[in-house]
Amino acid sequence: MKLGILGTGMIVKDWLLTVHKLPFRALAILGTPQTEDETRELATRYQIDDIFFDYQAMLDSDVDTIYVALPNHLHFLFASKALQKGKHVIIEKPITTSMDELSTLKGLATEHNVIMLEAMNIHSLPAYLSLQSQLASIGNIKLVTLNYSQYSSRYDDFMAGIVHPAFDVRKGGGALMDINVYNLHFVAGLFGEPKAVNYVANVHNNIDTSGMMLLDYGDFKCVCIAAKDCKAPTTSLIQGDKGNVQIPLPVNQMTGFDMVLNNGDRAQFTFNRREHRLLYEFQTFICIIDTLDYQAAARLLDVSTIATRMIESGKKQLIVE
Repeated sequence: MKLGILGTGMIVKDWLLTVHKLPFRALAILGTPQTEDETRELATRYQIDDIFFDYQAMLDSDVDTIYVALPNHLHFLFASKALQKGKHVIIEKPITTSMDELSTLKGLATEHNVIMLEAMNIHSLPAYLSLQSQLASIGNIKLVTLNYSQYSSRYDDFMAGIVHPAFDVRKGGGALMDINVYNLHFVAGLFGEPKAVNYVANVHNNIDTSGMMLLDYGDFKCVCIAAKDCKAPTTSLIQGDKGNVQIPLPVNQMTGFDMVLNNGDRAQFTFNRREHRLLYEFQTFICIIDTLDYQAAARLLDVSTIATRMIESGKKQLIVE
């Protein structure tokens, strides 16, 4: 894979910390005139082969896969151009801001016979994969509670009238799309699509700064909580009629879980903490794209579609000021 990286934001800087452990054939990065110095510095530090400041020039190059790591509202535009050029695409979460956008991108990927994936690390984490295989041990699921609440470093600016993309309704911001998306992917990957979705949120200046999404799966209920205006311990629970699972970290950072059965048996599942949490997803993506495993890509995209539908349903229920 020759990967073209779009952007120099926080997620790119975080991901580049582990890039040396991934078997890329070559790397390229796209910056802007405003970020030229930063782009060149990143290219030097991480031995990135090519630097672009024009997106069309990158698309015309021999880059075969585009990693869209731009603000949410730009995902669709940049991904659609890449797909139309026959490039595989990896798109940061949330994959798009609407189902219409996602449906259009899926159509383009099919038309040009390329692979599209959402950069959602949960589905490749060793702890999550282990949980999938162990979940039957706690019997029939009854209640699921996920809480990812962190006081945003941009919230004080937001309250002072300085609006960053993470709090901008026009740019796909808000607690649901920025943080709760992790919880939704977690449950969609384990349980599929719910029968009903209800979202209630604290709304300020037309954006949800925190909220709770209730998912009705028929035989069990799930609550996904996310906040950018307050913080709390990020403990998640899955309760079954034979026991429960406790996850002490945000689900996108999980390195293990505890299982407690009704009969008193306990087990702790702990996985290697030394690897960067974003390493595993790109190992998966490289394997899928290099081998053109369309079936594996479709399975992951099905989960992205379920999560996008839940988000869109929740957004429609917001009572804005």
